[in-house]
Amino acid sequence: MIFQRTLAKNVNISGIGLHSGARINMRLRPATANTGIIFHRTDGDTHVSIKACSKNVVDTRMATVIGHNGVTVSTIEHLMAALAAFSIDNLHIDIDGPEVPVLDGSAAHFVREFQQVGFTTLGEPRKFIAIRKPLEIIEGEKRISLIPSRFFRITFDIAFDHPAISVQNHSFKFDTETFCKEIASSRTFGFLHEVEYLKANGLARGGSLENAVVVDANGVMNPEGLRYHNEFVRHKILDAMGDFSLLGSPLLGHIRAFKAGHDLNAKMVRLIENHPDHWVYVDFTEEALREAQRVFSGARANELVFNKA
Repeated sequence: MIFQRTLAKNVNISGIGLHSGARINMRLRPATANTGIIFHRTDGDTHVSIKACSKNVVDTRMATVIGHNGVTVSTIEHLMAALAAFSIDNLHIDIDGPEVPVLDGSAAHFVREFQQVGFTTLGEPRKFIAIRKPLEIIEGEKRISLIPSRFFRITFDIAFDHPAISVQNHSFKFDTETFCKEIASSRTFGFLHEVEYLKANGLARGGSLENAVVVDANGVMNPEGLRYHNEFVRHKILDAMGDFSLLGSPLLGHIRAFKAGHDLNAKMVRLIENHPDHWVYVDFTEEALREAQRVFSGARANELVFNKA
Protein backbone atom coordinates (compact mmCIF):
# COMPACT_ATOMS: atom_id res chain seq x y z
CA MET A 1 0.00 0.00 0.00
CA ILE A 2 1.77 3.16 -1.16
CA PHE A 3 -0.84 5.63 0.10
CA GLN A 4 -2.09 6.16 3.64
CA ARG A 5 -5.35 4.50 4.64
CA THR A 6 -8.07 4.60 7.25
CA LEU A 7 -11.25 2.62 7.88
CA ALA A 8 -14.21 3.31 5.60
CA LYS A 9 -16.71 3.36 8.48
CA ASN A 10 -16.93 3.37 12.26
CA VAL A 11 -16.32 0.08 14.05
CA ASN A 12 -17.71 -0.65 17.53
CA ILE A 13 -15.98 -3.31 19.63
CA SER A 14 -16.77 -4.35 23.19
CA GLY A 15 -15.21 -6.94 25.45
CA ILE A 16 -13.57 -7.77 28.75
CA GLY A 17 -10.27 -6.25 29.81
CA LEU A 18 -7.67 -8.92 30.52
CA HIS A 19 -6.43 -7.38 33.78
CA SER A 20 -9.34 -5.24 34.96
CA GLY A 21 -12.04 -7.79 34.19
CA ALA A 22 -14.30 -4.84 33.33
CA ARG A 23 -16.36 -4.54 30.18
CA ILE A 24 -14.78 -2.00 27.85
CA ASN A 25 -16.24 -0.34 24.78
CA MET A 26 -14.30 1.05 21.83
CA ARG A 27 -15.33 3.01 18.79
CA LEU A 28 -12.84 3.17 15.93
CA ARG A 29 -13.43 6.22 13.71
CA PRO A 30 -11.88 7.14 10.34
CA ALA A 31 -9.23 9.89 10.43
CA THR A 32 -7.64 12.17 7.87
CA ALA A 33 -4.13 11.72 6.44
CA ASN A 34 -1.16 12.31 8.76
CA THR A 35 -3.32 12.00 11.88
CA GLY A 36 -1.75 8.76 13.10
CA ILE A 37 -3.44 6.36 15.52
CA ILE A 38 -4.89 8.21 18.50
CA PHE A 39 -6.60 6.69 21.55
CA HIS A 40 -9.14 8.87 23.37
CA ARG A 41 -9.91 7.80 26.97
CA THR A 42 -13.51 8.87 27.58
CA ASP A 43 -14.54 7.13 30.83
CA GLY A 44 -16.01 9.18 33.68
CA ASP A 45 -14.24 12.50 34.05
CA THR A 46 -11.30 11.25 31.98
CA HIS A 47 -10.90 12.87 28.57
CA VAL A 48 -7.32 12.37 27.45
CA SER A 49 -5.93 11.73 23.96
CA ILE A 50 -2.87 9.49 23.63
CA LYS A 51 -1.10 9.03 20.33
CA ALA A 52 0.11 5.49 19.65
CA CYS A 53 3.82 6.18 19.30
CA SER A 54 7.01 5.07 20.99
CA LYS A 55 7.49 8.22 23.06
CA ASN A 56 4.19 7.52 24.82
CA VAL A 57 5.10 3.95 25.87
CA VAL A 58 5.11 3.94 29.68
CA ASP A 59 5.16 0.21 30.54
CA THR A 60 6.12 -3.05 28.82
CA ARG A 61 6.19 -5.54 31.72
CA MET A 62 3.09 -7.57 30.82
CA ALA A 63 1.75 -5.73 27.78
CA THR A 64 2.46 -2.59 25.80
CA VAL A 65 1.02 0.41 27.63
CA ILE A 66 0.86 3.97 26.34
CA GLY A 67 0.08 7.00 28.46
CA HIS A 68 -0.13 10.77 28.72
CA ASN A 69 -0.49 12.97 31.80
CA GLY A 70 -0.86 9.93 34.03
CA VAL A 71 -3.67 8.36 31.97
CA THR A 72 -2.92 5.06 30.24
CA VAL A 73 -4.29 2.56 27.73
CA SER A 74 -2.91 -0.97 28.06
CA THR A 75 -2.66 -4.09 25.91
CA ILE A 76 -2.74 -2.23 22.60
CA GLU A 77 -0.45 -4.64 20.73
CA HIS A 78 -3.02 -6.99 19.14
CA LEU A 79 -5.11 -4.11 17.83
CA MET A 80 -2.03 -2.27 16.60
CA ALA A 81 -0.81 -5.39 14.78
CA ALA A 82 -4.13 -5.71 12.96
CA LEU A 83 -4.06 -2.04 11.99
CA ALA A 84 -0.53 -2.43 10.66
CA ALA A 85 -1.49 -5.56 8.73
CA PHE A 86 -4.16 -3.63 6.82
CA SER A 87 -1.96 -0.55 6.36
CA ILE A 88 -4.26 1.61 8.47
CA ASP A 89 -2.17 4.67 9.32
CA ASN A 90 -4.84 7.01 10.64
CA LEU A 91 -7.60 6.33 13.15
CA HIS A 92 -9.38 7.76 16.18
CA ILE A 93 -10.08 5.18 18.90
CA ASP A 94 -12.57 6.15 21.61
CA ILE A 95 -12.18 3.84 24.62
CA ASP A 96 -14.02 3.97 27.96
CA GLY A 97 -11.54 1.95 30.02
CA PRO A 98 -7.87 1.41 30.80
CA GLU A 99 -7.16 -1.40 28.33
CA VAL A 100 -8.10 -2.68 24.91
CA PRO A 101 -10.55 -5.62 25.21
CA VAL A 102 -8.71 -8.93 25.09
CA LEU A 103 -11.48 -10.66 23.07
CA ASP A 104 -10.15 -14.17 22.30
CA GLY A 105 -6.53 -13.24 23.03
CA SER A 106 -5.61 -12.77 19.38
CA ALA A 107 -6.17 -10.24 16.58
CA ALA A 108 -8.76 -12.36 14.74
CA HIS A 109 -11.79 -10.30 15.82
CA PHE A 110 -10.19 -7.05 14.68
CA VAL A 111 -9.37 -8.63 11.31
CA ARG A 112 -13.00 -9.68 10.77
CA GLU A 113 -14.32 -6.24 11.70
CA PHE A 114 -11.90 -4.43 9.40
CA GLN A 115 -12.64 -6.71 6.48
CA GLN A 116 -16.37 -6.14 6.95
CA VAL A 117 -16.31 -2.31 6.86
CA GLY A 118 -13.51 -1.86 4.34
CA PHE A 119 -10.96 0.91 3.91
CA THR A 120 -10.51 4.39 2.48
CA THR A 121 -7.32 5.34 0.64
CA LEU A 122 -6.10 8.83 1.45
CA GLY A 123 -4.20 11.27 -0.74
CA GLU A 124 -0.88 11.25 1.11
CA PRO A 125 1.91 8.71 0.49
CA ARG A 126 3.10 6.32 3.18
CA LYS A 127 6.68 6.81 4.30
CA PHE A 128 8.57 3.57 4.93
CA ILE A 129 11.61 3.19 7.16
CA ALA A 130 14.15 1.29 5.07
CA ILE A 131 16.92 -0.20 7.21
CA ARG A 132 20.40 0.36 5.74
CA LYS A 133 22.70 -0.79 8.57
CA PRO A 134 22.14 -3.55 11.17
CA LEU A 135 21.07 -2.82 14.74
CA GLU A 136 21.20 -5.27 17.66
CA ILE A 137 20.35 -5.51 21.36
CA ILE A 138 21.57 -8.37 23.57
CA GLU A 139 20.44 -8.80 27.18
CA GLY A 140 21.63 -12.09 28.60
CA GLU A 141 19.96 -14.86 26.62
CA LYS A 142 17.53 -12.44 25.03
CA ARG A 143 18.40 -10.70 21.81
CA ILE A 144 16.85 -8.85 18.93
CA SER A 145 18.40 -7.55 15.72
CA LEU A 146 17.29 -5.68 12.65
CA ILE A 147 19.01 -6.09 9.31
CA PRO A 148 18.41 -4.60 5.85
CA SER A 149 15.78 -6.24 3.65
CA ARG A 150 13.63 -5.21 0.70
CA PHE A 151 10.67 -6.64 2.60
CA PHE A 152 9.27 -6.58 6.13
CA ARG A 153 10.04 -9.90 7.74
CA ILE A 154 10.02 -11.20 11.34
CA THR A 155 11.90 -14.35 12.35
CA PHE A 156 11.29 -15.37 15.94
CA ASP A 157 12.70 -18.10 18.17
CA ILE A 158 11.46 -19.01 21.64
CA ALA A 159 12.67 -21.60 24.14
CA PHE A 160 10.77 -22.70 27.26
CA ASP A 161 11.61 -25.45 29.69
CA HIS A 162 8.26 -27.14 29.14
CA PRO A 163 7.48 -29.95 26.68
CA ALA A 164 4.25 -28.28 25.52
CA ILE A 165 6.28 -25.36 24.13
CA SER A 166 9.98 -26.27 24.08
CA VAL A 167 11.88 -24.65 21.19
CA GLN A 168 9.83 -23.04 18.44
CA ASN A 169 10.75 -21.00 15.36
CA HIS A 170 8.70 -19.18 12.76
CA SER A 171 9.57 -16.74 9.99
CA PHE A 172 6.92 -14.44 8.58
CA LYS A 173 7.38 -12.37 5.41
CA PHE A 174 4.69 -9.74 5.64
CA ASP A 175 1.67 -9.53 3.44
CA THR A 176 -1.90 -8.98 4.59
CA GLU A 177 -3.28 -12.32 3.40
CA THR A 178 -0.53 -14.31 5.11
CA PHE A 179 -1.02 -12.33 8.31
CA CYS A 180 -4.73 -13.17 8.33
CA LYS A 181 -4.09 -16.87 7.71
CA GLU A 182 -0.96 -17.54 9.74
CA ILE A 183 -0.59 -14.93 12.49
CA ALA A 184 -3.81 -13.11 13.40
CA SER A 185 -5.52 -16.02 15.20
CA SER A 186 -2.59 -16.92 17.44
CA ARG A 187 -3.53 -16.33 21.09
CA THR A 188 -1.68 -14.92 24.05
CA PHE A 189 -0.40 -17.60 26.41
CA GLY A 190 0.79 -18.14 29.95
CA PHE A 191 1.53 -20.77 32.59
CA LEU A 192 -1.11 -21.70 35.16
CA HIS A 193 1.09 -20.78 38.12
CA GLU A 194 1.68 -17.33 36.60
CA VAL A 195 -2.05 -16.79 36.05
CA GLU A 196 -2.82 -17.83 39.62
CA TYR A 197 -0.17 -15.44 40.95
CA LEU A 198 -1.54 -12.55 38.88
CA LYS A 199 -5.11 -13.20 40.01
CA ALA A 200 -3.97 -13.35 43.65
CA ASN A 201 -2.45 -9.90 43.17
CA GLY A 202 -5.52 -8.34 41.61
CA LEU A 203 -4.44 -8.75 37.98
CA ALA A 204 -5.65 -10.95 35.10
CA ARG A 205 -9.19 -10.66 36.48
CA GLY A 206 -10.57 -11.13 32.99
CA GLY A 207 -8.23 -13.96 32.02
CA SER A 208 -9.72 -17.35 31.15
CA LEU A 209 -9.36 -20.25 28.75
CA GLU A 210 -11.61 -18.27 26.41
CA ASN A 211 -8.98 -15.58 25.83
CA ALA A 212 -5.61 -17.25 26.42
CA VAL A 213 -3.74 -20.49 25.99
CA VAL A 214 -2.91 -21.72 29.49
CA VAL A 215 -0.25 -24.34 30.14
CA ASP A 216 0.01 -26.43 33.31
CA ALA A 217 2.36 -29.24 34.28
CA ASN A 218 0.49 -31.65 32.01
CA GLY A 219 0.31 -29.47 28.91
CA VAL A 220 -2.21 -27.17 27.23
CA MET A 221 -5.34 -26.83 29.37
CA ASN A 222 -7.64 -25.45 26.66
CA PRO A 223 -10.04 -28.24 25.64
CA GLU A 224 -9.90 -27.25 21.96
CA GLY A 225 -6.11 -27.43 21.92
CA LEU A 226 -3.90 -25.19 19.79
CA ARG A 227 -4.83 -23.37 16.59
CA TYR A 228 -1.36 -23.92 15.12
CA HIS A 229 1.28 -26.45 16.09
CA ASN A 230 3.56 -23.52 16.97
CA GLU A 231 0.92 -21.04 18.11
CA PHE A 232 3.16 -19.73 20.90
CA VAL A 233 5.89 -18.34 18.65
CA ARG A 234 3.35 -17.06 16.13
CA HIS A 235 1.79 -14.99 18.90
CA LYS A 236 5.21 -13.53 19.66
CA ILE A 237 5.33 -12.36 16.02
CA LEU A 238 1.85 -10.85 16.42
CA ASP A 239 3.01 -8.91 19.49
CA ALA A 240 6.16 -7.74 17.70
CA MET A 241 4.13 -6.43 14.76
CA GLY A 242 2.03 -4.33 17.12
CA ASP A 243 5.03 -3.08 19.06
CA PHE A 244 7.03 -2.07 15.98
CA SER A 245 4.04 -0.25 14.51
CA LEU A 246 4.69 2.39 17.19
CA LEU A 247 7.48 3.66 14.95
CA GLY A 248 4.68 5.42 13.08
CA SER A 249 5.94 4.21 9.70
CA PRO A 250 6.06 0.70 8.22
CA LEU A 251 9.43 -1.05 8.19
CA LEU A 252 11.46 -2.45 5.35
CA GLY A 253 13.80 -4.69 7.27
CA HIS A 254 14.20 -8.12 8.84
CA ILE A 255 13.59 -8.43 12.59
CA ARG A 256 15.29 -11.45 14.14
CA ALA A 257 14.44 -12.17 17.77
CA PHE A 258 15.28 -14.80 20.37
CA LYS A 259 13.35 -14.91 23.67
CA ALA A 260 12.35 -11.28 23.16
CA GLY A 261 9.18 -9.63 24.42
CA HIS A 262 7.50 -6.24 24.68
CA ASP A 263 10.42 -4.71 26.60
CA LEU A 264 13.07 -5.63 24.05
CA ASN A 265 10.76 -4.69 21.17
CA ALA A 266 10.29 -1.23 22.67
CA LYS A 267 14.03 -0.83 23.19
CA MET A 268 14.70 -1.69 19.55
CA VAL A 269 12.11 0.83 18.40
CA ARG A 270 13.87 3.51 20.45
CA LEU A 271 17.25 2.37 19.08
CA ILE A 272 15.97 2.80 15.53
CA GLU A 273 14.68 6.27 16.29
CA ASN A 274 17.96 7.26 17.96
CA HIS A 275 20.09 6.07 15.01
CA PRO A 276 18.73 7.79 11.89
CA ASP A 277 22.03 7.10 10.14
CA HIS A 278 21.01 3.41 9.98
CA TRP A 279 17.88 3.97 7.88
CA VAL A 280 16.19 6.27 5.38
CA TYR A 281 12.60 7.30 4.73
CA VAL A 282 11.33 6.07 1.36
CA ASP A 283 8.09 6.11 -0.57
CA PHE A 284 6.79 4.38 -3.69
CA THR A 285 4.55 7.00 -5.25
CA GLU A 286 4.18 7.28 -9.02
CA GLU A 287 6.33 10.41 -8.94
CA ALA A 288 9.13 8.51 -7.20
CA LEU A 289 8.94 5.65 -9.68
CA ARG A 290 8.97 8.02 -12.65
CA GLU A 291 12.11 9.62 -11.28
CA ALA A 292 13.64 6.17 -10.83
CA GLN A 293 12.81 5.21 -14.39
CA ARG A 294 14.43 8.42 -15.63
CA VAL A 295 17.71 7.42 -13.97
CA PHE A 296 17.60 3.68 -14.43
CA SER A 297 15.72 1.39 -16.77
CA GLY A 298 12.63 -0.77 -16.49
CA ALA A 299 12.31 -3.29 -13.70
CA ARG A 300 15.70 -2.45 -12.22
CA ALA A 301 14.39 0.99 -11.24
CA ASN A 302 11.31 -0.45 -9.57
CA GLU A 303 13.43 -2.92 -7.65
CA LEU A 304 16.38 -0.83 -6.54
CA VAL A 305 15.44 2.83 -6.24
CA PHE A 306 13.83 4.42 -3.20
CA ASN A 307 12.63 8.00 -3.00
CA LYS A 308 14.29 9.75 -0.05
CA ALA A 309 11.97 12.00 1.91
